[in-house]
Amino acid sequence: MGRIFKATLWLGFLGLVGIQFVPVDRSNPPVPGEISAPDQVMEVLRGACYDCHSNETQWPWYSRVAPVSWWIAQHVRIGRNNLNFSEWESMTAEDRAEARKDIWDEVEKGSMPHSDYLRMHPEAVLTEPQRQALLLWSEGRAREFPDWN
Repeated sequence: MGRIFKATLWLGFLGLVGIQFVPVDRSNPPVPGEISAPDQVMEVLRGACYDCHSNETQWPWYSRVAPVSWWIAQHVRIGRNNLNFSEWESMTAEDRAEARKDIWDEVEKGSMPHSDYLRMHPEAVLTEPQRQALLLWSEGRAREFPDWN
């Protein structure tokens, strides 16, 4: 191997090691007012939504390895900024109504849970009854939930 190639490999390796020391915020702030929803909905929210949309993120081992850690932290930050179930009770009634509409839109389109999340968390793929429960709840029709248990 040529000297330039070896030097490039070493620099790349040292760069990968070096970026591991760049701090990433993987905190879970306090939960001021968690959402109150029927058990079926809470089961779905916790299994498919909470990692990005709550202050109860389960940070996997790979969230500690740069540059993946930066990407995951950014997704969680964006998810919490868009909708944070841990702050649901502190939202105004109008904001909660708007959030329910957004949830309905995203679930109906199939764009949530996000496909990037589903690649690493296939258990978060929504079954049709789970999807229907979220849609009914987001419409305010919680009494019509299908029973999938």
